[in-house]
Amino acid sequence: MQQYLQNKKGLVQSVFNKVYNQYDLMNDIMSLGVHRKWKKNLINMMNPSVNNTLIDVACGTGDIAKIFLETVSKNSEITCVDPNLGMVEKGKEKLKNFKNLRWLISSAEALPISDNKFDFYTISFGLRNTKDFNKTLKEAYRVLKPGGRFLCLEFSKIQNSNLNFIYKNYSKFIPVIGKIVVGEKEPYEYLIKSIENFVNQEELIDLMEKNNFKKCKYRNLSGGIVSIHSGWKI
Repeated sequence: MQQYLQNKKGLVQSVFNKVYNQYDLMNDIMSLGVHRKWKKNLINMMNPSVNNTLIDVACGTGDIAKIFLETVSKNSEITCVDPNLGMVEKGKEKLKNFKNLRWLISSAEALPISDNKFDFYTISFGLRNTKDFNKTLKEAYRVLKPGGRFLCLEFSKIQNSNLNFIYKNYSKFIPVIGKIVVGEKEPYEYLIKSIENFVNQEELIDLMEKNNFKKCKYRNLSGGIVSIHSGWKI
């Protein structure tokens, strides 16, 4: 399943080239800090053990890796993957005290990773930015070990009409905030469009099942503003 916006030449890379320097700050402002709770919920749902291996795709500045390592007392190997060099450099600096991290510059659709390698695959607020959902999910399945688990944290479809009304109106101000904080409103106009165009919870379950994941399920957070999807390679 290809995406129109994300396949416009250089668009997504241009977006993140403009925002990476203030990426963490804008995440805090836009979500009122709640994104940290969402990411913690992802790790709690994963329930990792010491020495589990993780690949975190579209890793941004490494929030998921940091929470994962803190959960397992820094005793696991993590590969962080992102297509944006600036984002990876920010992540390396932020997590410089963690020694068991590997950083790769790569798209989610063609990972330079061997088959059957990881216990967990995570992608947080990144799936909607990929050019092709099916290629991304196929790669996720390929690099997981048999028995490995895929988890996706992503903006989703709000279930409550009143909350949806409030959220839609709040979203209109995000490009304005981006202009003030980052000096650019266009990346945040893209952000809103990408969320609006993203598949709903059941449609993502269907895509996961079509790409061989089993026991697929999702959990809504904050009324469906975001959801965590989970599936297993069996």
